[in-house]
Amino acid sequence: MNTADLGLPVDVPSTALFTDQYELTMLQAALKAGTAERRSVFEVFTRRLPDGRRYGVVAGTGRVLDAVENFRFDQDVLGFLRRRALVDDETLDWLAAYRFSGDIWGYPEGEVYFPGSPILRVEGSFAECVLLETVILSVLNHDSAIAAAASRMSSAAGARPLIEMGARRTHELAAVAASRAAYVGGFTSTSDLAAGFRYGIPTVGTSAHAFTLLHDSERDAFRAQVDSLGGGTTLLVDTYDVTEAVRTAVEVAGPELGAVRIDSGDLLLVAHRVRQQLDALGATGTRIIVTSDLDEYAIASLAAAPVDAYGVGTQLVTGSGHPTCSMVYKLVARAESADPKAPLVPVAKRSTGGKTSVGGRKWAARRLDADGVAEAEVIGTGPVPAGLADRQLLVELVRGGTVVGREPLDAVRDRHTAARANLPLSATQLSRGEPVLATEYLQERQQER
Repeated sequence: MNTADLGLPVDVPSTALFTDQYELTMLQAALKAGTAERRSVFEVFTRRLPDGRRYGVVAGTGRVLDAVENFRFDQDVLGFLRRRALVDDETLDWLAAYRFSGDIWGYPEGEVYFPGSPILRVEGSFAECVLLETVILSVLNHDSAIAAAASRMSSAAGARPLIEMGARRTHELAAVAASRAAYVGGFTSTSDLAAGFRYGIPTVGTSAHAFTLLHDSERDAFRAQVDSLGGGTTLLVDTYDVTEAVRTAVEVAGPELGAVRIDSGDLLLVAHRVRQQLDALGATGTRIIVTSDLDEYAIASLAAAPVDAYGVGTQLVTGSGHPTCSMVYKLVARAESADPKAPLVPVAKRSTGGKTSVGGRKWAARRLDADGVAEAEVIGTGPVPAGLADRQLLVELVRGGTVVGREPLDAVRDRHTAARANLPLSATQLSRGEPVLATEYLQERQQER
């Protein structure tokens, strides 16, 4: 499915206030100082992966592009800023005409990343770039965290499909973004209709325990569902007694029953018993779907169970214990004056406590070993070595303020599958470990400011 061809609406509100106040106070001070128009380069990166993780997943890039396009200060927004006296009139006038006119490069969505990877590079005047910090980080930190958890879960699930079911466990808008990120990371469908509407993700869903409890008997509930949805539906069999429910389900729907869902108990034991019972009743093609607070570890523990699909909610939409990627947005180079021809000079934070950064406008490439497996993330400033020229990772996303890097979601999903497969085998281990690729820096000899 090519979601770009579906013509589905994606309603994104103005993102101008999806920011922190200090972005505007910096803008005002820079305008007054005459430094606002200095050409600048900001980069998004993380200094470390979440504890125990072996790789990260870039997700949310498409949403970032939407956010940049919709970063507009309309009259209502400007009126709010004026009433609060948050900025002066000169700054309000500047904001009224704001349109990002710079360039954005980044790792393509679905790609994997490591500590120090320049995941996104934003170039333009200081004024137009600094305003985008918060909204960019908000999107990338959330979506990449969900996609990383989804990737680990899909790796643990192997060829078995995964259903995203976390809408009721997070903010209603975050749920839509989480569903999109989960799809990037390898999930196959979602229960969230808003995600299906906005992004074309396949949607699924049948019934909850409330539907069974509504009826006078479990048999009546199953009959009502089958009469409405057909024998290929999925019947929930753990409201009362699982064994009795499976027997009733096959009697009502016949041996062509599509699937049964188990949402409680010892899933490994119950799945084996249900499979034996279904086969004995002649329902050999009926699938078993399990839910109930699953994470990647629970999914891995069910690898030997006769399970056909998994439904995951809470652990997915909370990043399986790591709801953010700790990405930052840092100025790494700027011109010495507002002259468009002024050369860029590298700048970097030097403070102690693990929050230092590396200055300079960077490129990134992934070096492969003799077998074609990734062995290092190489990050540099200045010329790209000839041996890495065809392994560069950053792609053009925005040129002169115009989005040029938007792509179908299925292409992003396929990219992640390929990128993960190109990593060392240890990348998919669930045991605690260090990043599977070391980061190597190649820097020009320039003094940082």
